[in-house]
Amino acid sequence: MTGTGLPLEGVRVVEMTHMVMGPTCGMVLAQLGAEIIKVEPPDGDKTRSLGGMGTSFFPLFNRGKRSIVLDFAKAEDRETMDRLLASADVFLENFRDGQLDKQGLGPEELRRKHPHLIVAGHKGFLSGPYEHRPALDEVVQMMSGLAAMTGTRDKPQRVGSSANDIMGGMFGAISILAALYQKRGGKKDGVDIRIGLFENCLFLVAQHMVEYEMTGNRPRSMPEREHAWPIYDIFDTAEGDRIFIGVVTEGHWAIFCREFGLKEFSEDPTLTNTTERILARGRIIPRVAEVVRQWKMADLSAKLDELNICFSPINRPEDLLTDPHVLRPGGLVQNFNANGAPFRVPALPIEWNGGNIGEGLKVPVLGADTDAVRAELDKLSSTDNAA
Repeated sequence: MTGTGLPLEGVRVVEMTHMVMGPTCGMVLAQLGAEIIKVEPPDGDKTRSLGGMGTSFFPLFNRGKRSIVLDFAKAEDRETMDRLLASADVFLENFRDGQLDKQGLGPEELRRKHPHLIVAGHKGFLSGPYEHRPALDEVVQMMSGLAAMTGTRDKPQRVGSSANDIMGGMFGAISILAALYQKRGGKKDGVDIRIGLFENCLFLVAQHMVEYEMTGNRPRSMPEREHAWPIYDIFDTAEGDRIFIGVVTEGHWAIFCREFGLKEFSEDPTLTNTTERILARGRIIPRVAEVVRQWKMADLSAKLDELNICFSPINRPEDLLTDPHVLRPGGLVQNFNANGAPFRVPALPIEWNGGNIGEGLKVPVLGADTDAVRAELDKLSSTDNAA
C-alpha cells in the first residue's frame, strides 16, 4: 500500500471498530494515506447489514480500508492479531471497557506486548463516574444540553446527522496525528488515547456553558434565542421557495435597504444602530418578508450574491447532489461499494495542494485481504529472522 504521495503513507493502522465514531477515525486516516486494516469477526461488522438510515454507515465510513477476518476463538487467529499489532503504528478500537480483555487486547496487555503502539479507544465517556456507561449520539446530545439548545427544553431535538460520532472520530484522528508527530521527534513508546463521545458533545456546547458562566443568564435555545441581528431569518419567495437571509453589518444594512426599496428603515432616525434595529424587529421583519415575497428565488439569489449578503436556500440533503458548487470538479468523489456499485460522496473537506482527496476509494469485501495480510506478515517474519 505505497505510492499514494499522501502524508500518512507508510503508517499502518489496525482497526477493530463498528458503527460510526471509530470507523470515521479510520476513514479520515485512510484518506490521508494511512493503511487501515479492518479486523472483522467471521460474520462481519454488523454495520454491513444495516438498512434504513443506517444503509450508508458501512460504505461511507469504511472506504479505503482493507478487510481481514479473524476468529479469536482460534489460537492461530489470535497469534495473527498479535503479529499484526507488532507490525502496526496505531490500534483503533471502540468497545466498552473490559470487552477486549477477553481477547488479550486489554490496555495493560497491549502496553506490555506492544509498547510502541498508539492505542486510540473511542468510548462513550472519558474517565470518571460515567466511564462504565454505553452511549449513543442521541444520548449524549440529550445529556450535554445540545438537544435542548437545538429544540427547546420542553421539546428537545437531536441534530439531524451523526454529528458527535463523526466529530469524535475527527478528534481521534487529531490525537493520533499528534502522537505520530511526537514519535517523529524521537519518542519510542506509544501512547494511550481515550476519546469520549459525551465530552465531544460537551465541547460543542461549551459556548453556551461559558456564556452562563460569564453572565449568569441561562442561554436560550435556537428557536427561542434573542436575535443578534435585525435581519437573520427565513422568508418565503414568490414561487413558494424559502430562503435564509442574514444582514449582519452596517454596510450590508445600508445596501439591503437601498437595493430593496426600504428607505423607510435606512432613513429612520430611530434605527441608527444594530441595537435599535433588533428592538424594532417586530415591524422590520414583516416588511422585509413582504418585499422578499415579490422576488423569484433565482433572481433574489443572484441579487444577494451580487451584493455579497449572506443567504441560502433551505435545502434538503438530496438537493446537494445537484448543487453547482458541490458538483464542481473534486467536490464529489466517486467511490465503490463492496459489490462494485459506484456512489458519490463529498470529498474530505480540505484541499491538499489545491486538489481534493478521496477519489476512487473502495469499500472492502468482507475478508478480502485476509490471505494477503497473512502473507505480508509471513514475509515480514522471514525478513526479521534473516536479519
